[in-house]
Amino acid sequence: MDVTLRSGSDHVVRIVERPGLWMEPQALADLSAQLRVVAGRTLDAGSLTYGVFSGNKTRMEAVIITLVSRPDGTPIAFNALAVMELNTAPHPTEVLHLGLVMIDPDERSKNLSWVLYGLTCFLIFFRRQFRPVWVSNVTQVPAVVGMVSEMFSDVWPRPGKGRRTLNHLLLARQIMAEHRHVFGVGQEAGFDENRFVITDAYTGGSDDLKKTWDEAAKHRDDRYNAYCAEMLDYGLGDDVLQLGQMDLAAMRAYLAREVPKSAVIGLLVTGGLVALRRLILPAIYWADSSKDWSILRPAKGSRK
Repeated sequence: MDVTLRSGSDHVVRIVERPGLWMEPQALADLSAQLRVVAGRTLDAGSLTYGVFSGNKTRMEAVIITLVSRPDGTPIAFNALAVMELNTAPHPTEVLHLGLVMIDPDERSKNLSWVLYGLTCFLIFFRRQFRPVWVSNVTQVPAVVGMVSEMFSDVWPRPGKGRRTLNHLLLARQIMAEHRHVFGVGQEAGFDENRFVITDAYTGGSDDLKKTWDEAAKHRDDRYNAYCAEMLDYGLGDDVLQLGQMDLAAMRAYLAREVPKSAVIGLLVTGGLVALRRLILPAIYWADSSKDWSILRPAKGSRK
């Protein structure tokens, strides 16, 4: 998926899926440079050593980049959403990790959360023919805890509502056992399965993302602020691991509450096009006799 759409008159959004698998080296380098521009406006990105900042092409094979730019091409925000495949029975489960989000400080009042946190999950949900998509989130920021709690379905943990199911627990165990590198948590960090809290989380490359209580952005609903203050030790560097789903209920809430009214029609059209690509492109490729199709059909002119 490589999708570009407008968000109002001020922003252009590009969503690039697994660029490490198909992008040419120069295009991949240019994309990384754009992410570094945003990071340079946000914090000292030179000390970040994990995920999209590691310089590892393999890391870019399992991410979906949502990049927001001004019309002149200047990047102002991004989300590096990671794709995790968990070894669950009877079939593997794909989980989208909401990943690293950075916004230029001058743009933080421009209502970009619907783009950076929900848009990619919404389009993936469309492409999967409305089958639920699991999402995960690791944070110590009350504003993000609240946003994830309100944007997705069956979120655990969250204050006051919800319950921890066996699926939540099994997925969390798999994530902590096999995918800590995705969010920069070292092997020495602990995990409290009752609270879904990662203790001493900032030891695996994400050290410079650690915030004090005063630095962490607060949510407009004080329940989430009180929850984080009670559950997390900001001196030690705790994070909460949240798991939820993008499903039909979440999609309706997302369109009704998060997406600006002026963008709803365009978003639905984009979702339809993404879904059609999944259905139409395989048929087009199959009809093209000039292309190799592995053992099913040799390319025209190939040796027999």
